[in-house]
Amino acid sequence: MTIPLPLSGNGPAAALPGAQLVYRPAWLSSTKADALFEQLQQTLPWSVHRIRIFGRYVDSPRLSAWIGDADAVYRYSGADFIPHAWTGALADVRQRLQEELGTPFNSVLANLYRDGNDAMGWHSDDEPELGPRPVIASISLGGVRRFLLKHRQDPALRSAIELPHGSLLVMAGETQRCYRHALPRTARPVAPRINLTFRWIDPARRR
Repeated sequence: MTIPLPLSGNGPAAALPGAQLVYRPAWLSSTKADALFEQLQQTLPWSVHRIRIFGRYVDSPRLSAWIGDADAVYRYSGADFIPHAWTGALADVRQRLQEELGTPFNSVLANLYRDGNDAMGWHSDDEPELGPRPVIASISLGGVRRFLLKHRQDPALRSAIELPHGSLLVMAGETQRCYRHALPRTARPVAPRINLTFRWIDPARRR
C-alpha cells in the first residue's frame, strides 16, 4: 500500500536523503473525495490570514481555516491561530489517519487554493510546538497542483510531484529539518484545491 515518493516527477524513483515520506495517490475514493471537498468548501470558516514576510504583514495568497482541539493554538509567521472546533467530517478523517499511521493528531490546517494564482511559498513546518520530528499528513482534494520539495543545503536534491484528488502525502522523521516545500503558482487553468495538513501541536513547546 505504501509507495515511495519519486525524486522528481519525470525521473527515476529514488529516495530523498534524510526524508521520510509516504505517498498514497488514491487514499480516498473519488466519490468520498468529491463529497469531502464539497462539504469543506461550503462549511469551513474560510478567511484570509495575515502573514509576515520580510518584516511586513501581507494577505496570504489563499484562504485558510485552522481546526483543532481547544489547546492546539498555532503560532505561524508572527500570528497566533486559535482553532475552530472539529467538524464531523474532519474528525472522521483524523480518526482514520490516526489508526492507519499510528500517530495522534490534534489539529488540521485547511488551505483553499481558489485558482492558479493562489500558492504557498518555500517553507518548512518547523515551528517549536510541532516538535523536532513532526508527522505532517497532507490530503489533497480538487484540482491537481504541483508540490515541490528542496533540500535546505543541497538544492540539487529536489522532488516534484503532482498531487491528485484524494491523495495522501505523509512527511515525517527529519523531513522538515532537511527540506523545504512549496506549492507554486501556475498559469494553466486549474480547478479549486483544498489541502488538509493534519499535525500534532504540543502546547508545552509553544513560545
